[in-house]
Amino acid sequence: MGFLANAVAERKSTVSVYERWIELLNGGVASKAGPAVNLTTAFRVSAALACMRHIATGVAQVPFKLMQDYEEGGLMRKRIARDHPLYEVLTVKPNAWQTSYEFRETLALHACMGNAYVFKNMYRGTVAELIILDPSCVRAEQKADWSITYKVRGKDATEREIPPDLIWHVRGLSWDGFLGLDTLSMAREALGLSVALEESHAGLHANGVRPSGIYSVDGTLDKQQHSALVEWLKTQAGASKSNAPMVLDRNAKWLSTSMTGVDAQHKETRDHQIEETCRFFGVIPLVIGYSGDKSSTYASAEAMFTADRAQTKDPWYTRIQESADANLLTPEDRRNGFYWKFNANGLMRAQAKDRSEYFAKALGSGGSPAWMTQDEIRAIEDLDPMGGESAKLPARAFSGNQTPAP
Repeated sequence: MGFLANAVAERKSTVSVYERWIELLNGGVASKAGPAVNLTTAFRVSAALACMRHIATGVAQVPFKLMQDYEEGGLMRKRIARDHPLYEVLTVKPNAWQTSYEFRETLALHACMGNAYVFKNMYRGTVAELIILDPSCVRAEQKADWSITYKVRGKDATEREIPPDLIWHVRGLSWDGFLGLDTLSMAREALGLSVALEESHAGLHANGVRPSGIYSVDGTLDKQQHSALVEWLKTQAGASKSNAPMVLDRNAKWLSTSMTGVDAQHKETRDHQIEETCRFFGVIPLVIGYSGDKSSTYASAEAMFTADRAQTKDPWYTRIQESADANLLTPEDRRNGFYWKFNANGLMRAQAKDRSEYFAKALGSGGSPAWMTQDEIRAIEDLDPMGGESAKLPARAFSGNQTPAP
């Protein structure tokens, strides 16, 4: 074996990722801030959950269609391939219990954490069902000869090797090109500090926003007096009595020994952790509801959401589209012009002015030549065609109702 083969044989990343998932699911790994970080605690960090949800719903909310390029009348045309067996599977009902939206939402949620695995249930050589697998139950390995195996642990704890051609593997950002990087492991310290800050602030409020300290009195207390004073402090100086006046005797004084929330800069630190968490997931903070210390204007918010489309959503669309082309379509399908496509034009629906200007130019306003017909635009808006002269013009992309010539 050569140098590269030896390097692959010796590396431990394929096993360690699987072991980390088991570790994170069971008890988690302790962060330097103290709290253990696992899937449960990560979901309880609002910024992390918001980032995961933003990516997952961003993938699920956009129509995912099987398209086909074909030639008719000397022109290249496009159509929605409704007659292909895979169209019904991934666009309507991937399995017996999930809708297409739910399936793609879970797929993207797993992928943004590192790796998503889907079992392809085949029937007579065609994908009949797609079943999402729990990433913690899948152990992926790449052997010295570069071949790949997937070992899946069932609900009865038995493990079974699944051929790679029956697994659709969607990777997140990857170092070795085989496994996606484990986002939860990489973001452990950021998430652990977020959990620690929340617990610390919650404990501060549980004590009536009063820090720990020393209750000092003149003279010496015997054991009975000390016990009585402790019980009195618990009942009269707790969170439930935080607004009640205290009557002290024996020249009693309260000496604070810890920082307040203001002294510890809780808000500033927690705000920073929101930004830090967003960096790990590649999400702009504004789209998850955090605008920092400045309120956003309509123009800045619109620019941010446009940037979110380009920097966060589009890369995920491209990643999943190409993965679906490579793993769900056969070489013959690809030669015949079939491909998967996210139709992200629906995201323009909230921008009525921009959408109307775009359609006006598509129809030829301003002296530019038209490249769409009225019926093509109405198809984008899910409206019935008007027919007439517009229907006689060559149909192009987005119409979705053409059929290739026999």
